[in-house]
Amino acid sequence: MAADLEGSAVDAAWLTTRLRGAGVLREASVTSVEATPVGVGMLGDSIRFVVKYDGDERAPGSFVGKFASANPTSRQTGAGFGLYEREVGFYRHVADTVAIRSPKCVSIEHDPADGTFALLMEDLTPARSGNQLTGCGLADAERAMEQAAALHGPRWNDATLREHAFLDTSGARDFVVNVFPDCLAEFHRRYDGVLEPEYMAVCDRYGALLANAPVPQPANFTLTHGDFRLDNMLFDARDGEVPLAVLDWQSPSIGLGAVDVAYFLGMALSIEDRRAHERHLLDYYLEQLRGYGVSDYGYDDLYRDYRLTLLSGVSTAVFASASTKRTERGDAMFLAMARGGCAQAIDCDALALMG
Repeated sequence: MAADLEGSAVDAAWLTTRLRGAGVLREASVTSVEATPVGVGMLGDSIRFVVKYDGDERAPGSFVGKFASANPTSRQTGAGFGLYEREVGFYRHVADTVAIRSPKCVSIEHDPADGTFALLMEDLTPARSGNQLTGCGLADAERAMEQAAALHGPRWNDATLREHAFLDTSGARDFVVNVFPDCLAEFHRRYDGVLEPEYMAVCDRYGALLANAPVPQPANFTLTHGDFRLDNMLFDARDGEVPLAVLDWQSPSIGLGAVDVAYFLGMALSIEDRRAHERHLLDYYLEQLRGYGVSDYGYDDLYRDYRLTLLSGVSTAVFASASTKRTERGDAMFLAMARGGCAQAIDCDALALMG
């Protein structure tokens, strides 16, 4: 592996080199670094670096670095599925073309030989971290819909997205079809007797239909986040200066914008709140989308796409639980994802669209 792209390699000299290369520093040097792990990423490790300098060039006093996971299983998953490469691609090629607020990149490096990477970003603290397990209320959900539209709107039906190979996930479906039975078996082993039977039945039915389900041919497409959930969000960042910033760009792709909307609503809100506010939040997303010039996409279009894509939460819960290191928080998160996604699928009769 590329040792200098590990979080443990970061010291004063490492930061001085990157900050000078990015133009953050001219002649000053970093003299001390205090490192503190942050976040709860399953496939990447994030570290906050508080720094001091030997000269006053008005450089920031802290940064956040993101690196490949130190856990071998999680790292193998991240590198094997090209997730680190995709985060690098997002920041290098498309971050500046969308309006969504994400942490600004200071420097980014990637070693394709072993998949390691080092992303140095602005520090957006103080902020209120989203929490998948506690969920959110309506106001935070509206902020999320604003940012979803800010991602989707600027690249709506933009054919130039297809020029970026890292966004091509055309082979992903075949892979999921092949491995899903084993993942579902592991999901049963872990959560039989824990996940409610009616929700496990949704997972089983999804698995039975997946291989022969018709592949949607969407009339619209855009840039999607792919993991648009609370754990990847910072609210009231920079002490309220930034209403919401969205993190973790390991899964961007080209697809239906509704996938991010459905994924968020199925997991961020309680089942009761999602039922109560679902129509309002879909309408609110559409209103925000129109602000980016998307005028020929109505509620019926969105709701169709919403039903088509909301099973992504169920699929992710089953697949990810078998592909990452097992932890107590991970179990709680995957169960919450499954419950929210399965209830959403039942309410919207999403399985009927699979045949």
